[in-house]
Amino acid sequence: MKFILSQKKILGIVLILILIVSIPLIRSLVFLTSPVGTGKIARIVDFREGYTMKKVAGELEQSHIISSAFMFTVYARLQGADEKIKAGAYQFNDGMNPVQILHKLITGDVYNCRFAVPEGYSIYQIASLLEQRGLFRKEEFLKQCFNRSLLADLGIKEPCVEGYLYPCTYNITPHTTETDLIREMVTQFQKHFSLELDRKAKTLRMGTTQILTLASMVEKEAVAPGERALIASVFLNRLKKKMPLQSDPTAVYRLRAFAGKVSKRDLQHDSPYNTYRINGLPPGPIGNPGSDAIKAVLNPATTKYLYFVAKMDGTHYFSTSLDEHNRAVNKYLKSRAVPVEGTENTVPEYRNDYPIVIKGE
Repeated sequence: MKFILSQKKILGIVLILILIVSIPLIRSLVFLTSPVGTGKIARIVDFREGYTMKKVAGELEQSHIISSAFMFTVYARLQGADEKIKAGAYQFNDGMNPVQILHKLITGDVYNCRFAVPEGYSIYQIASLLEQRGLFRKEEFLKQCFNRSLLADLGIKEPCVEGYLYPCTYNITPHTTETDLIREMVTQFQKHFSLELDRKAKTLRMGTTQILTLASMVEKEAVAPGERALIASVFLNRLKKKMPLQSDPTAVYRLRAFAGKVSKRDLQHDSPYNTYRINGLPPGPIGNPGSDAIKAVLNPATTKYLYFVAKMDGTHYFSTSLDEHNRAVNKYLKSRAVPVEGTENTVPEYRNDYPIVIKGE
């Protein structure tokens, strides 16, 4: 007995088959093109070496970045992505669709937080900046700056890494530790200056740390970039004559960041770094100088200058004698004296100047 289907039944079966096939396709299309949110939720998801696509998809679903680990796995395998995804930490948000997410995994677009170290910043300022950015705790970073084992491994004989942290921009991943960052900073410094420092140190009759100490002072003192070599010459001339360096930033090192204002109390602060209280260079750098400041010390201007005073326009007046310097102080500073708030004894707002002059120099 032959079973003959009517045209209506055939059409119905065809429609059912089309629906059976099309519904998953539609669902897949919606899944692939529709994010689970609006992009307000961001997550950093870390995929280690050896993670399977199933595990990757599972973590994405748990992080609420995708709606279905199963569908993402199927899509990824159809794309042949099993062997293409790269390990690392990735930043996703719930406004990304699965196509965008998989593309990011295949191209290895890992998450990096870019952290810029400004020229002249001390380890204390860098530590505060790292904490403000939510990258590291200030205390832990500073602890590693004095880590003797780390310093020895880096070839630094000083008690601290101050001066050896090269100012530039660094990429910090979730796996980066305080020691990792310090190592990278010192490596960058060595890459740029090890050979030149070794060569010039003999000419200047100074050690690497002494050169960096002087460069850190030049970095803090200089406002106009073109004056770095002149300021370096002043300090070197004073050292040759065994004159106190009397550099304002050294008086407040470890107390606070130098911002151009010093008080009489600052200048009298009992510190091994305060060049108003000690002769010669401080025991170490007061910050981490940039390339130009280091080069200024390695290649100072040839001058007889022994003094400089701020002209309140970002430049300085340089003098060879005490009388000339005092006239410059009267001209540029004393007529514009500004009290330093919060101190009992104040001095004019000296910026990069020698406010105390020793008689008989």
